[in-house]
Parts: sequence; structure tokens; C-alpha cells
Amino acid sequence: MGKPSDSEFKQALDKAAEMREHGTDPDFIAKSLLNLNYRFDVWQRVISATKLYLHSGLSTREHSLLIKALQEAERLDDINNDDHNFGLD
Repeated sequence: MGKPSDSEFKQALDKAAEMREHGTDPDFIAKSLLNLNYRFDVWQRVISATKLYLHSGLSTREHSLLIKALQEAERLDDINNDDHNFGLD
């Protein structure tokens, strides 16, 4: 399986957003693609912050940025679990 080009991927994301807006996503493919793309972007920020921290000589400022990126990534699972929680625990 080949990787989609940037234009193909943008077209797929645009179509997924359109499908979600119009409620034409019976198998949740568009929802899944959009969710995975969002999660991927968050984890890319974690990777970038990690690289910056390691290359900065472990500075406290870059450490703080890394911690914030990790916290955002950890919230991803909390957000997804909230769909089923409704505060009834």
C-alpha cells in the first residue's frame, strides 16, 4: 500500500469533513480518519518537543514545552472516554 500524496490526503480529509457535516458516514470511516489525523498531529507535537528538548541541552523551557505536549496527548484518551461517561460513575 502506497502513501497518499499531500494533495490526496488533503482531499480525503476534506471529503471526510464533508461526510461528517452531512451525516453521510454510516461506517464511521470519516470520523475515524479525522480522529486519527487529529491524534497524529498531537503526537507529532510530542515528537517535535522531545527532539527540541534533547537538542537544547535539556533546558527547563524546552522541558516545560515537552511536558505540555505530553499532557495534551494524555488528554486524548480522556476526551475519547468522555463520550461514554456522561458523569454517571
